[in-house]
Amino acid sequence: MALPANATLGQQVSYVGLRVICAFGFLFLLLPTLIIMPISFSSGTFLNYPLPGLSLRWYEQVLQPHPWGFAFKNSMIVACATTVIATVLGTLAAYGLTMAQFRFKGLLVGFLISPLVVPLVITALAAYFALAKVGLLGTHIGLILAHTALATPFVVITVTATLQGFDHNMVRAAESLGANPINAFFSVTLPLILPGVLSGSVFAFVTSFDEIVVALFVAGPGQFTMPRQLFADLRDQLNPSIIAVATLLTVASICLMALIEILQRRKDTG
Repeated sequence: MALPANATLGQQVSYVGLRVICAFGFLFLLLPTLIIMPISFSSGTFLNYPLPGLSLRWYEQVLQPHPWGFAFKNSMIVACATTVIATVLGTLAAYGLTMAQFRFKGLLVGFLISPLVVPLVITALAAYFALAKVGLLGTHIGLILAHTALATPFVVITVTATLQGFDHNMVRAAESLGANPINAFFSVTLPLILPGVLSGSVFAFVTSFDEIVVALFVAGPGQFTMPRQLFADLRDQLNPSIIAVATLLTVASICLMALIEILQRRKDTG
């Protein structure tokens, strides 16, 4: 918000002070990441400054089929499947909770978003014991189901927020013209809330792709994801390839967050 032309001295000081504080806050959060990124272009084998030279050797290593290519493929399989399932379940849950009025609705909502509140280690332990009982431990399906439980609350929250400003009279009008509830949902409701649904799906994808704790408990040797491979290399071999992977993941996350912002603005102006 711009400062008014007739602002007093106190308002001007507060305006400038607030922006200085915000700038320091951004620097505090971003500087650690920005400082280590150049190491990914180092020609040396250690994480140190000054750089002995510039090279793309670590990015070339990251692009090799093993281990990073294998981990990236697993991450994409799990994240894409999780996104589809979580988006469908979260959208239907948000729509049902918004349209229906019943006792203990708040309790049900709290249960649905509980994975956001419960410590991640507790969720990982619960997923471990549950999947072990049904023989899905160490499988892609088991990891997808565990990640779906973590990602669905993000879709529920995002779609519910979108539905708060939705005009339900349009659905009633469609039904009065002969559309059944399913047709009314796909022809009227879904197109109008689509930006919110897409935002929730992006959140679900990022949640699954970046998740490490549950993957450590649930995934087997054949399901090494990018974060788990990154964790393993941090213990076994500390070299700039780890920084190269972290840089690529950071850039990808920034792109996804930018996509979410675009979708949110489209939702607000739609």
